[in-house]
Amino acid sequence: MGYLLTEDQRSLQEMARDFAEKSVKPAAAEYDRSGELPMELYKQAFQMGLHCLELPEEFGGGGLDYITTAAICEELGKADAGFATGLCAISLALKPVLLAGTPAQKKLFADIVIPGAFAAFCLTEPGAGSDAGATQTTVVREGDEYVLSGTKCFITNGAVADVYVVFATHDKSKGLKGISAFIVERSRAGISVGKEEDKMGIRLSNTCDVVFDSVRIPADHLLGKEGEGFKIAMKTLDLARPFVGAIAVGIAQRALEESVKYSKERITFGKPIAAFQALQFMMADMDIKIEAARQLVVHALDCAKAGVPYAREAAIAKCFSGDVAVEVALDAIQILGGYGYSREYPVEKLLRDAKIFQIFEGTNQIQRVVVAGQLLK
Repeated sequence: MGYLLTEDQRSLQEMARDFAEKSVKPAAAEYDRSGELPMELYKQAFQMGLHCLELPEEFGGGGLDYITTAAICEELGKADAGFATGLCAISLALKPVLLAGTPAQKKLFADIVIPGAFAAFCLTEPGAGSDAGATQTTVVREGDEYVLSGTKCFITNGAVADVYVVFATHDKSKGLKGISAFIVERSRAGISVGKEEDKMGIRLSNTCDVVFDSVRIPADHLLGKEGEGFKIAMKTLDLARPFVGAIAVGIAQRALEESVKYSKERITFGKPIAAFQALQFMMADMDIKIEAARQLVVHALDCAKAGVPYAREAAIAKCFSGDVAVEVALDAIQILGGYGYSREYPVEKLLRDAKIFQIFEGTNQIQRVVVAGQLLK
């Protein structure tokens, strides 16, 4: 069934599918091997506006609704999850600005990104991953400025971003209530890039450490009020998780399509392996899981649009979709047999790409903590 889209929504989905199929998919394997960032592909995506789908039209963005954006994320994820992650990480950095920013802050962010630039969301630290409240990055008010110091790690787009949203603490003794969020332009003195990760998967995206060494930022770059940073981060992640789920669904859908294609071509015992009920049932189960994951994504986004609490729904969508991506990719390898284990075929890459969807944007164990917390409160 997929998404129930209007004609206009379908045309945008088809535009993304056409670009993904004709430009991204054919190049993905080589970039995956080299680890090089596909800048020309990103430039094409920027020209199409795929990096600012959710940004309101008044600021120069696409102004798209959540469901259309998710459908586009899935199409990009089918072609290459790393490329989709790089683009969606720009939207991840945008979300706290849209949620807590002033009109002037939204314009500042848009004016940097719209012409064709990366952005990055800087929350994770070496000692503060799932426990975001343990952040060690500090910020001190000095007159009309803040001074920011610390190191962030596993930052998607970290080395290529022109603007960051950074979370830092004023007072560690206040715990979560001491954290604030800031817009930080890359052009400011004291910002450097540290270790770049040589990743198992999503290799068409950049992931690295970002170091802030006494970086001075204007006081008007504070998002919301002092001490609201953790709340802003959690609201951001709630809204981002269904879109992460949409990319994961794209991985799983691609794995299923590769399986169906191969099963029709591979002849064993005188007939295509698609004729064997064992494989038919296997692919049917893959399809069932994928459609369930897709509809969980849609439901979470419908809840967000309706303005009702949806932390549980977002966690379920992200968790289930990430698990399904891994399970379906494993099944695809099994269906392709020895070829599935070979880099000559794409399904081993799908598994490598899928694994991170059980880890980033909140591990799937953390998602289960969120769901259990809703059950038991």
